[in-house]
Amino acid sequence: MASLTACGGGSDTTADTTAAAAEAGDAAAEAGDSNGGASGTAEVTLQVGFENSISEPFGQGVEKWAELLKEKSGGTMEIAVYPDSQLGAKNSLIDSMLLGEPVCTLADGAFYADYGVNDMGILFGPFLFEDWDDCWTLIESDWYKGQEALLEEKGLKLLGSNWIYGDRHTLTVNPVNTVEDLAGMKIRVPGNQIQSYGFDVLGATSTGMDLGDVYSALQSKTIDGAENPLATLYGRKLHEVAKYLILDGHVKNFTTLVCSADWFNSLTEEQQGWLLESCKEAGEYNNEVQQAQEQEYLQMMIDEGVTVVEPSEEVLAGFREKAQAFYEMGDTFGWSDGLYEEVQAAMGK
Repeated sequence: MASLTACGGGSDTTADTTAAAAEAGDAAAEAGDSNGGASGTAEVTLQVGFENSISEPFGQGVEKWAELLKEKSGGTMEIAVYPDSQLGAKNSLIDSMLLGEPVCTLADGAFYADYGVNDMGILFGPFLFEDWDDCWTLIESDWYKGQEALLEEKGLKLLGSNWIYGDRHTLTVNPVNTVEDLAGMKIRVPGNQIQSYGFDVLGATSTGMDLGDVYSALQSKTIDGAENPLATLYGRKLHEVAKYLILDGHVKNFTTLVCSADWFNSLTEEQQGWLLESCKEAGEYNNEVQQAQEQEYLQMMIDEGVTVVEPSEEVLAGFREKAQAFYEMGDTFGWSDGLYEEVQAAMGK
């Protein structure tokens, strides 16, 4: 199985946007047509770069998006697909967007908080969502549309928000059956403030670390666990050195496709419609593939010796109770007053 790279904010904003844009442009030129690049015959080409491999659910979703856009536009618009970080790092791509370049990538709320839309960081808070329907209700709400508008003011346009990246679960070297079992455990998280505090409030000690270093850290007991969607945990073979998995689903990780607001606004209204409609439809396809493969990953982990705990509602209630402390830290994250209550209301809670 090809490995996944965790989706989440964690890198500092690149200072030299001009250099970053040039770097991304050079990478695109070098990548060429051999990896799914543009044919050069369409009137409009959007380069979509991402960290995941093309064989993963997200990669398959982007390929479907390219197919749908070509069909809807009669071949006048196309998507050039660049997996495996071929266009460069996420920050470089974002910086290229801010210069109006026709590039796109996936990002999430914690990442947008790093780019100045602080309230979007709450989307990565622990146990904010009870199920995926909560996510879909929220992205259709006035609150979310307001956040999209703030992003546009920063120069970034969301093309789609209905893409499932996965439920984030916790894999550990020792059993975790309740939230109390996390006390004192060192759990690897992506290097961003939101996810660090999100695990600290559960009683663990969060440890920011590159995903590529996690296997050896678990093997040497430098850390006691890691969290991520099942595809990432399995793809990185972390289950070989950590044999206990609790399906806590502490974050419902939906992701977004983002591009340059200036570039998007340069399109005709019809072209914008094709782009948005095809992205949404491709997101639905991605979700079907994602959820089907999640069950396959889980079964493979069980077959390879992982002990899986599916917590009861009572146990999950204990996790949610601990998580509430996170939503009292709004000042730390620069959130608007009453943000948690506003988001709950937007979900109809």
